[in-house]
Amino acid sequence: MAPQSEIQPTTEHDEKSSSSFPDTKAAGWDANALKGNPHGRIDKAERVREMFTAIAHAYDINNRVHSFWLDQSWRRRAVRLADPVRGASVLDVACGTGDLAQAFVLAGAGKVIGLDYTPAMLDYARSKAARIGGRIAEIQYVDGDAQSLPYPDESFDIVSIAFGIRNVADPLKAIREFRRVLKPGGRLVILEFSQPRNGFVRFFHNLYTNHIMPWTATILARDGSGAYRYLPRSVETFLDPNQLSDQLISVGFFKVSQQELTMGTCVISIGQIAK
Repeated sequence: MAPQSEIQPTTEHDEKSSSSFPDTKAAGWDANALKGNPHGRIDKAERVREMFTAIAHAYDINNRVHSFWLDQSWRRRAVRLADPVRGASVLDVACGTGDLAQAFVLAGAGKVIGLDYTPAMLDYARSKAARIGGRIAEIQYVDGDAQSLPYPDESFDIVSIAFGIRNVADPLKAIREFRRVLKPGGRLVILEFSQPRNGFVRFFHNLYTNHIMPWTATILARDGSGAYRYLPRSVETFLDPNQLSDQLISVGFFKVSQQELTMGTCVISIGQIAK
């Protein structure tokens, strides 16, 4: 594998990213905040950041339990669809505790950077990486905002984001940033929850995500932020796969393809830019 040159954050974008972090603590996702569309709230970013700070300690176990241990296989599939991965430079946005970044390393990627808006999530990502060791420990984790990436144009072969694009205050602005930092021929990989198209499957999916999972996940995380009430509401009110595909095309991605996983529970969207 060829050695990877260092990808250094630019001062201009680094300052924008840092200044976007709120100084005041926002309220969590209570019933009142979820009455309408949570994506339209002007304080969405602050609420999302507080929410992930509250659940970071139980994020991994909740992901495993409430996906029936499928979430890691979804991430591995996303990595395979990003091919070619070996030796590629990768920016994993909204990296959380580092699962997707780790999957890219295990698939043979070169330089891998994980970026997240919530420092508490990054603390767990770094701790996991140090505990695992090897090349996993070489992943660089960075505080940052998906809407103002602290990297120069054409820095990465692959940009990925798993279960994070709906949590961004302005998804289209973030997608433009993903396009900006990709090299010619680069790939964007978005893994996100969706509403199953089959009515029978959707009925039981909604029963689980709206009535069972919020209760059990809240208990497991000892959460008071409303994170697991926000999750199903944020999926219901977010862009559907066709609308997300349209946004990718609108900013210059072509060869946009999508693959449903687990009966449409989530969808992988792949966009490529011209070489």
